[in-house]
Amino acid sequence: MEGREPLILTATLPPDLQAWATALRDRHFPPERNHLAAHVTLFHALPPSCSAELAGLLTRLTRQNPPPQAHLQGIISLGRGTALALASPAMLALRDEIAEHFHGNLSAQDGHRPRLHITVQNKVSPAEAKALQAELAPAVAPRRFFFRGFSLFRYMGGPWDHVRDWAFRGPKRG
Repeated sequence: MEGREPLILTATLPPDLQAWATALRDRHFPPERNHLAAHVTLFHALPPSCSAELAGLLTRLTRQNPPPQAHLQGIISLGRGTALALASPAMLALRDEIAEHFHGNLSAQDGHRPRLHITVQNKVSPAEAKALQAELAPAVAPRRFFFRGFSLFRYMGGPWDHVRDWAFRGPKRG
């Protein structure tokens, strides 16, 4: 699994939400920059030297934990873009555990806890972003869902190369 490219770790969405968010992204993301399906980035640039250790940690976490509950909250501004706001204390707790495990190996960006979101538009003018936010806000209904697992990618300068998926299969909690 080891190469020289940075590793990107995402939280895997349920298929229906994934398809809907990817359709939004395909419709609104600048096409020359849209190399990816909709995703929730947990880490942007993990060192490739950590790949085997990361695989073992993700295997353990997905075996021990049930799918984390999450909530689609609505639309948020990215300044020059638009995203779907998500909340998931359980996923952030797992992300914190991964961050603590790799403390000292994280980039400055990955050293901070992220605001979970799905980007549907980026690198447009602020006016274009505000127009899309006004258009989408009434159409995006809050909903609950469960993350399915983790997905690992290699950053290839634009497109990402899929490495592996891990599915949550831990015991359900009351």
